[in-house]
Amino acid sequence: MAQIVKVYRQTIPAFRFIGKKYSNSDRQNGTFGAKWSEWFQNGWFDEVEALSTIKNEYEDSDSFVGLMRCKHNDAFEYWIGIFMPKDTKVKEGFSYVDFPESNLGVCWIYGKENELYMHEDECGKRLEEEGYEIIPDEKGAYWFFERYGCPRFTTPDDLGNVILDICYFVK
Repeated sequence: MAQIVKVYRQTIPAFRFIGKKYSNSDRQNGTFGAKWSEWFQNGWFDEVEALSTIKNEYEDSDSFVGLMRCKHNDAFEYWIGIFMPKDTKVKEGFSYVDFPESNLGVCWIYGKENELYMHEDECGKRLEEEGYEIIPDEKGAYWFFERYGCPRFTTPDDLGNVILDICYFVK
């Protein structure tokens, strides 16, 4: 069973998220797994990484990301992509979202890969219990994301478990 094993604050510089945006209608069997497969099959992560020779200089900045946006009365958004330096030019076929320098509340969820998903609410509650204030953007939307850090997520431990990061923007 998946469990939160670490909670901490991380400060990150301004960045540009480059990827593709999806909606609930893009889910298959309740998930975006097929869209992730499409990204790997089409080499889209490689294309995004090739957009800049400059790399972000903070821990886990090279991770693949499942970015989510929620706002009451707005459609849910799920983005797949990568955080890139803030002025990275965006190639046709991709979209972007710019974020200012920010603080993240980070939860590490540990377990078997198939157990790690859909714990965003649990992580949000845990961050609040730990004293973090989750904040919306200037338009009132809440952004949070799955971060697939290497090797935490890509290399299972002796028990076959990995770690998925769930991150919220916090004060």
